[in-house]
Amino acid sequence: MSHGFSHRRGECGRHRSGERFAHGPFDRGMRGMHGGRGRRLLDHGDLRFVILHLLADKPRHGYDLIKAIEEKLAGAYSPSPGVVYPTLTMLEEMGYATVAATEGTRKLYALTEEGRAFLDANRATVEAVFARIAEVSDRHGGGVSPQLLRAMENLKLALRLRLSRGRLAEEEVRRIAALLDEAATAVERS
Repeated sequence: MSHGFSHRRGECGRHRSGERFAHGPFDRGMRGMHGGRGRRLLDHGDLRFVILHLLADKPRHGYDLIKAIEEKLAGAYSPSPGVVYPTLTMLEEMGYATVAATEGTRKLYALTEEGRAFLDANRATVEAVFARIAEVSDRHGGGVSPQLLRAMENLKLALRLRLSRGRLAEEEVRRIAALLDEAATAVERS
């Protein structure tokens, strides 16, 4: 398929910068995350059921889907755009989702009749996925908020992207380190 999926490698691909990204249970954010009794929270391909189920509730933008998944999992897992957008593209190519509207660069995705039929045909799987999600959400209800997880991931990504552009001058190193130290101090005091 044209969206970079390689099912033989756990649906892994690469960002334009060459950085590896993964989908579903192979995502770095999912390492060690189990839904109980040694089973992973999201098995291979389960994210598509989660997204389709959320689209069945109402049409959503990719960012809205990320936020909804964060909330359902009480901050225990936050899918990256590198996971969600390729999955949306795949679902669109399969005929299960469609772009209902476009606002600038933002696409509003909606469930198609084929998508609804696919969900209905896989109701037992969908229910099992959401049962695991509910279990993890209950366990992590008092955990780190999705907003903090997202902010931490944004910081890591910003640093990786800046470092990938080449060597930093000594002044840039000092300025970035000072900003990080200042933020750490502010967080510690709050």
